[in-house]
Amino acid sequence: MIQIEMIEIGKLKALGIKIELANAPILIIKGEKGFLACGYFRVGVANYLGDAMAIVTGVESFQEMLNSKVSMVSEKAKELGIEVGDTGREALMKLF
Repeated sequence: MIQIEMIEIGKLKALGIKIELANAPILIIKGEKGFLACGYFRVGVANYLGDAMAIVTGVESFQEMLNSKVSMVSEKAKELGIEVGDTGREALMKLF
């Protein structure tokens, strides 16, 4: 099953996509300048492509993504001020 949802943080609206798999879902919340993603994604690929990406792990919902701490960030995300230890919500706000 695929779930698509608008994620609102104040006046900001991001696109949330969740794909249910056998063992864990794939989750992504897309902002204007980049995205917040689950542990299925790899920073090396984002760096290679020049994408701003912050990763949160051990999450199964959009709300958990927003409340969890960022564990990895791409170089482009660092340029936007996103740091390991930010909450997903803080990271997503910097992606607008």
